[in-house]
Amino acid sequence: MEAANQIGSVLHPKKAHAAGSCSGTLGSHLARRLVEIGVRDVFSVPGDFNLALLDHLIAEPELNLIGCCNELNAGYAADGYARAKGVGACVVTFTVGGLSVLNAIAGAYSENLPVICIVGGPNSNDYGTNRILHHTIGLPDFTQELRCFQTITCFQAVVNHLDDAHELLDTAISTALKESKPAYISISCNLPGIPHPTFAREPVPFFLAPKVSNHLALEAAVEAAANFLNKAVKPVLVGGPKLRVAKAKEAFVDLVNTSGYPVAVMPSGKGLVPERHPHFIGTYWGAVSTSYCGEIVESADVYVFVGPIFNDYSSVGYSLLVKKEKAIMVQPNRVTIGDGPSFGWVFMADFLTALAKKLKRNSTALENYRRIFVPPGIPLKSGKDEPLRVNVLFKHIQNILSGDTAVIAETGDSWFNCQKLRLPENCGYEFQMQYGSIGWSVGATLGYAQAAQDKRVIACIGDGSFQVTAQDISTMIRCGQRTIIFLINNGGYTIEVEIHDGPYNVIKNWDYTGLVNAIHNGEGKCWTAKVRTEDELTEAIARATGDKKDSLCFIEVFVHKDDTSKELLEWGSRVSAANSRPPNPQ
Repeated sequence: MEAANQIGSVLHPKKAHAAGSCSGTLGSHLARRLVEIGVRDVFSVPGDFNLALLDHLIAEPELNLIGCCNELNAGYAADGYARAKGVGACVVTFTVGGLSVLNAIAGAYSENLPVICIVGGPNSNDYGTNRILHHTIGLPDFTQELRCFQTITCFQAVVNHLDDAHELLDTAISTALKESKPAYISISCNLPGIPHPTFAREPVPFFLAPKVSNHLALEAAVEAAANFLNKAVKPVLVGGPKLRVAKAKEAFVDLVNTSGYPVAVMPSGKGLVPERHPHFIGTYWGAVSTSYCGEIVESADVYVFVGPIFNDYSSVGYSLLVKKEKAIMVQPNRVTIGDGPSFGWVFMADFLTALAKKLKRNSTALENYRRIFVPPGIPLKSGKDEPLRVNVLFKHIQNILSGDTAVIAETGDSWFNCQKLRLPENCGYEFQMQYGSIGWSVGATLGYAQAAQDKRVIACIGDGSFQVTAQDISTMIRCGQRTIIFLINNGGYTIEVEIHDGPYNVIKNWDYTGLVNAIHNGEGKCWTAKVRTEDELTEAIARATGDKKDSLCFIEVFVHKDDTSKELLEWGSRVSAANSRPPNPQ
């Protein structure tokens, strides 16, 4: 994992530059800092306020500038990059670019991803002059963009003086890494190339102090949790999405090994818990859990939720049968035992490691699961020329997964179908459940594939989502990426249909392969196929993993508009019920 993920370690360049080689400018300093923290690719859209800064980023030999088709996709790409690399970065121009990238940065904030969002700002002389600038809303107040970013970033640096630029840049970057949230940096367009004494030497490697638990609180939390669990008859463990931000995945697996408890994963935590572990029992998602997993979790007398997020989506419209008095909630810096005490400044990895040493081994719930478990049914064999079914499609996707692949699941029915994929060891998996922004996956696939070049990305994208952000297929081809995209063409916003149907959920059908072929335009490696039957799917996958394995492969899959997972049908009806609750009596 890159240096940015190692809190407590020194962040330093992989390759030292010769002494005195630093040009001594803000632009070169920022470029080196990005390299130091593990960024090798920066996603950008040029605009007149950031052009001089982009020159300095291009001049850094260890930095690769990737031009995207729009700012929203540049932000989504930085999000996907941060998932694979530990930190990501994007560069846009003032206000028209900043307000366009805003949605992507909000999504990164919701998913606890350190993304450095850099904006080329107005000339430093224009601040406070009562002038009206282009790219603004026509008022002499330049703070509109800043005010928008204040609620979705952990630190905001407006750099319009060179004297404090060094401090602001370093504070913004280190805060993003420490808090695992995006940071906003605005740099006046006339400053990147001006030498200044504070940038006279190579950036000094800076140290992120390790977070250390309060020792007394840690001891008390472990004692209380161990007493609670050691009295339990059939305890279970459930891993959640905040395992990532707490950097506690290894400690969690050690606890699973030691305790003997069965382990499930919340839907938004998929990919963070090894699914080939002998104690793994599936996804806990209330009424739409993996078969037999929900029953084991909800019938336990104690459940330990590690890094959970409970929202209306993950709780299936607030319908989970989880009782507070039976739960131990382990958050990144706090532990709460049932209805009883809560312990602050106790960090997740410290707690899990210490707890593992205090537990009596108990495999009762795991044995119960193995006793009642029946393997899931195999999809019915397709007849000759029978229209392709979604469950058959995902049976074939399952077969091409390995430790050298990663799955990107778009918001929609791909959430539910990809949840059922059993991930091989080291197979990556990413989706955006908390924010749930349709179209996220196109940019995220671009960014993830650029960061994790040792893996082949397999992206499952619905047609409605693809229409939002399709342009950056162009950037994937320019970067020589070899992703396989399964475009699921069912004529609409299927997830919305199952929550609340209406004519607004039907979209204009495109010739998706024709569009991608037009974007390809004979430059780079790209191969497309249309698939309507299982035989055609088998042939397309054989080519994508065979003679086209070094190309971007775009497979358009035609399925019936009502062919959805049973989990989406159940989930949609429950979320719909939650959305349509009448007002409480006043």
